Amino acid sequence: MGAGKLINEAENHILHTYNRYPVVLDHGEGVYLYDTEGKKYLDFAAGIAVQALGYGDETYNQALKAQIDKLLHTSNLYYNQPTIEAAEKICAAAGLDRVFFTNSGTEAIEGAIKAAKKYAYTKDGCTDHEIIAMNHSFHGRSLGALAVTGNAHYREPFEPLPGIVKFADYNDLESVKALVNDKTCAIIMETIQGEGGILLATEEFLRGVKDICEKRDILLILDEIQCGMGRTGTMFAWQEYGVKPDIMTCAKALGCGVPVGAFVMTEKVAQGSLKPGDHGTTYGGNPFVAAAICKVFDIFEERKITKHVKEIGAYLDEQLKQLKSEFGCIAAHRGKGLIQGLELAEDVPVGEISAKALEQGLILITAGGNVLRFVPPLVIEKEHVDEMIQKLKAVLPK
Repeated sequence: MGAGKLINEAENHILHTYNRYPVVLDHGEGVYLYDTEGKKYLDFAAGIAVQALGYGDETYNQALKAQIDKLLHTSNLYYNQPTIEAAEKICAAAGLDRVFFTNSGTEAIEGAIKAAKKYAYTKDGCTDHEIIAMNHSFHGRSLGALAVTGNAHYREPFEPLPGIVKFADYNDLESVKALVNDKTCAIIMETIQGEGGILLATEEFLRGVKDICEKRDILLILDEIQCGMGRTGTMFAWQEYGVKPDIMTCAKALGCGVPVGAFVMTEKVAQGSLKPGDHGTTYGGNPFVAAAICKVFDIFEERKITKHVKEIGAYLDEQLKQLKSEFGCIAAHRGKGLIQGLELAEDVPVGEISAKALEQGLILITAGGNVLRFVPPLVIEKEHVDEMIQKLKAVLPK
């Protein structure tokens, strides 16, 4: 069946919650994707920061195939070896103590919120605790995750949303202090705002928020769903700041393609929050996805992925800076490692540039604030950065 017919079938049967590009992707190899017509695309989106190892990695694929032949699912009523090993690996990487595996990043946020609210309830028996989140943040589309997402456009059709949530301004510590009170149980934020436009937390801000949390026994929840798993050159973005969260959420590249997320916490939070019956999942952390997690961590260590990201990320940063100096339509450049963004001038619609790039065989996605987002597989090389720059130059207005 041709691409046109396939797209028509999709539009007839799949709920229209995405405005998809008119491309039917068929397979991938390395850092390239191919559509059903045989056209080749350089992928600088990685399935929205998921495919950290690119496509067709034989070591990763073999690990999943082996697990398929052994055991796919058991439920969480029983132990299994891959999940135990995956738990050890993520806790060691994060320097945290307890993990709950979910099916997605949104579910990880839901679990983190529940843990924070239960922690506060355990302390005082009250149910009217408040959470402080950040404007322009994005944490997911379920009702709980929407409640802490700082974009009214996403929230308004589904209000009233659960919980009492107040929004501060990212990188404005005084705006956070103004909202803190005796009912505040958690402060949630992305270490780097992804959907919000690739905005990095300043060290002063992150340390200031952590200080507030420590002094008042408020839990700091850091969302590393997009910026974690090596994307900035450290395993988790917060590690470069030296500011450890009480709860961390993770997903996307955690499984490099299989649907899995996690929220990870300190022992103190674990002991004071979720108990048997408080939270659960049928599929979360099953042997199949756990085998993927284990192999991802092994490959990251064996191939020194974070070191590679620092090297290639610095090169990407340099090339994007040069691009900004050449094109007046680029208003700003920001980011770190292999999560970077170019903010375009208001009269240059970022969606049109992304669509034109696709025609050139380059996959780029966008972010809030008219931003082109660069979140390629972490295994790209300098030659791929050069190829991307040449394709992008061909579609940017002079």
